[in-house]
Amino acid sequence: MEAGSFLRYVPIFSNLPDDTLKSIEISGARKIYSRNEVILKEDESGTALFIILSGKVKVSRTSEDGKEVILSILSENDFFGEMAILDGQARSATVTAIEDSEIFIIQRNEFIELLKEHHDVALALLEELTRRLRSADVKIKALSLKDAEGKVATVLLELAESIGKIKQGKVELEKLPVQQDIANMAGTSRETISRTLHSFAKKGLIEIDGPNIRIVDYEKFKELYG
Repeated sequence: MEAGSFLRYVPIFSNLPDDTLKSIEISGARKIYSRNEVILKEDESGTALFIILSGKVKVSRTSEDGKEVILSILSENDFFGEMAILDGQARSATVTAIEDSEIFIIQRNEFIELLKEHHDVALALLEELTRRLRSADVKIKALSLKDAEGKVATVLLELAESIGKIKQGKVELEKLPVQQDIANMAGTSRETISRTLHSFAKKGLIEIDGPNIRIVDYEKFKELYG
């Protein structure tokens, strides 16, 4: 792969010149994380930005009663760890690989210098943070107001946006997290997830193929549950 080319697909770096991308790649480091391996922990100090080259990770927090609450699932070309870099505070969440993942790591001082030198990176970062905040607001409202079916549908729509692949109006969700992880995203039980997914399948809204799910008519699904 050409030096710096993989960074071109990361939204906050997409407008940088090739020589800058090459410089970032040389200064950063790649690391492989195995499935279920913790990449960073909530409350530890933050010294780096992480970019996903391949694989998937879950971002989670622990509730007061000790339960895991999954905030999001991130995949190829997504990034995480930016909050602790920007404010110097401890990590706000734990990030764990949910499949074997290759991560590119940029140290804090290098990323801060990049923000100072390239204002378009800072602007793109603000836009992405705003998008994530709006998405979180929508999810919080949906999960607090909707019934079990609506909560599961909300999570499927979130996964469709983050890891889905659109093919002729259908959205393919490949290698989904285990049902317990989906339950932790929806704030419900694994049994409810299983029951609701099979209900959606009976209605012809989704097709289940092992660890993969296909939303048959994505626009219709959004109209029903968005």
